[in-house]
Formats: sequence, C-alpha cells, structure tokens
Amino acid sequence: MSPTLKIAVGSIFVGLLVLGLKLLAWWLTGSVALLSDALESTVNVATALAALIAIRVAARPADAGHPYGHDKAEFFSAVLEGVMIIVAALVILREAWHGILDPAPLNAAFDGLAINVFAGLINAVWCWVLITRGRRLKSPALLADGHHLLTDVITSGGVVIGVALAALTGWAILDPILAGVVAVNILWSGWKVMATSLSGLMDEAVSDRTMAQIRAIISDKATGAIEAHDLRTRHAGTKTFIDFHLVVDGSITVEAAHDICDRIEQSLRMALGDVEITIHVEPDHKAKHSGVLVL
Repeated sequence: MSPTLKIAVGSIFVGLLVLGLKLLAWWLTGSVALLSDALESTVNVATALAALIAIRVAARPADAGHPYGHDKAEFFSAVLEGVMIIVAALVILREAWHGILDPAPLNAAFDGLAINVFAGLINAVWCWVLITRGRRLKSPALLADGHHLLTDVITSGGVVIGVALAALTGWAILDPILAGVVAVNILWSGWKVMATSLSGLMDEAVSDRTMAQIRAIISDKATGAIEAHDLRTRHAGTKTFIDFHLVVDGSITVEAAHDICDRIEQSLRMALGDVEITIHVEPDHKAKHSGVLVL
C-alpha cells in the first residue's frame, strides 16, 4: 500500500473516532453548537472515504482509454468534499435558526466540553499529518482533507469558548448564535476547497515560481539549441505536464537534437519529480526570438 493510501485509510479511522467523541459531547449537553461541530465531522468521514477511492483511481497507470493517466480523479474527490462541506453548513444553519427561536439550557456543559477538546486535539495532530504529507506527496485529495480539518480544528476551538461562555453566563441563545457563525465559516471553507479543485480540473498552469524554475532549467541544460518557445504547463494530481518547441541549428543530426532533449528532460524530472514532457524540435528558421533563450 502506498504512503498516500495509508494516510487516506488513517483519515477514515481518525474521522470515525472524532465523530463518536463529538456526538457524545452533543448528547451530554444538548448544545446546538456542539451538534454543528459533530455534523462537520460526519463530512470528514464521508470525504475521507471519497479521498481513498479517488487516490486508488488516480494511482492506476495510463491505459488505452486514459493515455494521460487517472491523476485528475483526486480533484473530483476534492470538489465532492467542497460540496459536502457546504451541505453540512446549510444543515447547521437550519439547526441554529431553530435554536435561536427556541433557546434551551445546556446540560453537563463542562463534561461535554472536555470531550470536545480531546476530539479537537486528535484532529489537530491528524491535520498536521495530512497537510505536511499531502504537500510532500503532492496529493490534492490529502491537502483538501487537511485544510478542511484545519478549519474544523479552528471552529472547534471557537465552539468550546462559546459554549463555555453560554454555560457560565446562562445566556442559552449564545449557543445557537455560535452555531450560525460556525456554519458561515464552514461555507467559506467549502467554497475555497471547491475553487482550488476546479482550477486543477481546468488545467491550470503551474505557479509562477515553478514556471521560473522550468525556464531556468531549459535555458541552462539546452546547450547546443537556440531557443525554446511556446512553453506550456498544466498539473493534474501529482503529475505536471510540460510541452514546448525547441529550436536547433538545422544542420545538426537527429541524434544530437535527441541528446539535448534527453538532457533537458532528465534535469526537469530531477527538479520536479513526476512530470510528463513533450518537446517538439524545430529548425532554426522556425525561431521566434522569444520565450527561453539558451545560455
């Protein structure tokens, strides 16, 4: 089992544990805010399952029907996660509204809060694992899961403070108001997750920093060529796609031009990891005198 899959499976078990603890905290207290926290955790479990499925699909090698691989499957998982986050937020808003209309006193507030704090600490540790490993493994599904979990950790902290205030002051209406605030924050989180994932599905180019790195490598390693133009990039899951036209002297041999391409490709793979590179070699009269000039 790959490291990415192991982490995805771990997310399911952590999500179930945290969900159980938060539901227990809500059952003890009757707090709408703690219910909102628990509902968000149900999303964590569902999206962890979706991420596991997406990562397994994305790991499949290219085939006749999918010659460019299955890497974009992870973006579909992240979009699904964003949708589910938004649905959970709308459910919480509904519960908060009913709570505002008919506020109820809290039961065993501090017992429930202690359980919720423990669940939040588990989430915080796992959030750190997801984000750090997601970046290292270049997994959009793990990163989306980690950033959503980070939102969950932050909102859980706010919920604990708000419920504690409601219990100490006796102002029961603070509880549903806090649940509404949590729901709005979750809505914003869901939108950000969806926007990031949709950019990947739309073949968004690599970052300016990565593009500068690519240009520098081509300029440095294309000795013997004249220029590289029409440089294009996109990313899908863990893979980066790069294609460009390489202009060489019309008198050099095919083997010499091939050696230049091999040198560029090797350097790009060493620097960027999983990349798919397409180089179209052209004679010198095709030069545009723009793009990447070879040093």
